[in-house]
Amino acid sequence: MDTTMHAQPHATSRVVLVSLAAAMGGFLFGFDSAVINGAVDAVRGAFALDAARIGFAVSCALLGAALGAWYAGPVADRWGRVRTMQIAAVLLAASALGSGLVVGLWDLIAWRFVGGVGIGVASVIAPAYIAEVSPAHVRGRLGSLQQLAIVLGIFAALLSDAWIAGVFGGAARPAWLGLEAWRWMFLVATVPALIYGTLVLGVPESPRHLVAKGRIDEARAVLRQMLGLGDGPVLEQKLDDIRRSLASEVRPRLRDLRGRRFGLLPVVWVGIALSVFQQAVGINVIFYYSSTLWHSVGFSEADAFTITVVTSIVNVLVTLLAIALVDRIGRKPLLVIGSVGMTVTLGLMALCFAQATGSGATLSLPQRWNMVALVSANAYVVFFGLSWGPMVWVLLGEMFPNRIRAIALAVAASAQWLANFAITVSFPSLAEIGLSFAYGLYAAFALLSLAFVLKAVRETRGVELEDMRE
Repeated sequence: MDTTMHAQPHATSRVVLVSLAAAMGGFLFGFDSAVINGAVDAVRGAFALDAARIGFAVSCALLGAALGAWYAGPVADRWGRVRTMQIAAVLLAASALGSGLVVGLWDLIAWRFVGGVGIGVASVIAPAYIAEVSPAHVRGRLGSLQQLAIVLGIFAALLSDAWIAGVFGGAARPAWLGLEAWRWMFLVATVPALIYGTLVLGVPESPRHLVAKGRIDEARAVLRQMLGLGDGPVLEQKLDDIRRSLASEVRPRLRDLRGRRFGLLPVVWVGIALSVFQQAVGINVIFYYSSTLWHSVGFSEADAFTITVVTSIVNVLVTLLAIALVDRIGRKPLLVIGSVGMTVTLGLMALCFAQATGSGATLSLPQRWNMVALVSANAYVVFFGLSWGPMVWVLLGEMFPNRIRAIALAVAASAQWLANFAITVSFPSLAEIGLSFAYGLYAAFALLSLAFVLKAVRETRGVELEDMRE
């Protein structure tokens, strides 16, 4: 029996509120990832860093995120989704405080790594939890809340950076309590971490986790709340569906992902490739280095901050559009649109930077190409925000069969963070070779992503989690 059709008229607003609370982890993910954007130049100057070391200081959080994503699944299966979200909040709050009070490069790297672990945990647990509490007919939109929260977090971080730098006349200038402004850019992140930790205290545990642990009465109560199901055959059928999908499940292990071809199940390879392509198109170069980038091609520091904030606003608006479209036209069509658009816009950016003169701090673009690069960068963000940003998180939260979801999502998310690290740490060095080369490389990955989607990705719109195939 398809319980979705029965549940749909009775679905409550509670599932939306609970999903919003869980997605707050995505806000922290975006905030903690992007907050270093405004601090890059000041940190580089404060610790006299070369391109390789500033690249590692920016991207070391991503190694922590890969570790956090790897262990989030097993921790969530053992201790529950809610407790795991609380752990992420604690790690993120500690990282924000520590990063703002560092005395040298290596303790900055250490605290950024700790925050990265929290980011990685949040990146896995939020989409998995939202998928597990959502009715199928709205699961795509609710799953997209993760990406909306991420882009709102990015926007809040960049706006915060710009405001702090504006108040004190630059990121390197003294601010409150005698601390430099860039330190307050990190310290501000303690506020959303504490809010997240407080919000998740009020969300119920996932019914699928409760059934897996034999806590049937609690699972029944959560299903009543989340899906609007009353006592009766529909509720019991839903419980039976969950039991059946979990019947053969043991504690997920890596060996459960083994397949006959290339070592892993095909669906796991698809998840890994989605994660890698999401990062390989270079999106985080825009959000980690954009202030430095626009400053380097002739904009003032204040204008560079403003451009970065405007770009993040565009990202938020287009993510809202993606949420409106995901359950109407599907995940795969949006990915195709995004891949085509990113290939064109990244190609234009490569063409623009081929016209640049000078290098490093003396790099400049002719006036006409300056604006083309700016428009192309924002158009690129539009196509990414409409497609690969939210759709990958939606797909990772729902594409895996129940028996391997947690461990498969952990593997895919870890691959995503490692790809993010590789792209982020390499950008300063690639930029020294030439920005045209860097953006040309990202355009090539965008083109490859199009071929991959057309061949390997299958649509999951409207499919119950219990019916996902390997």
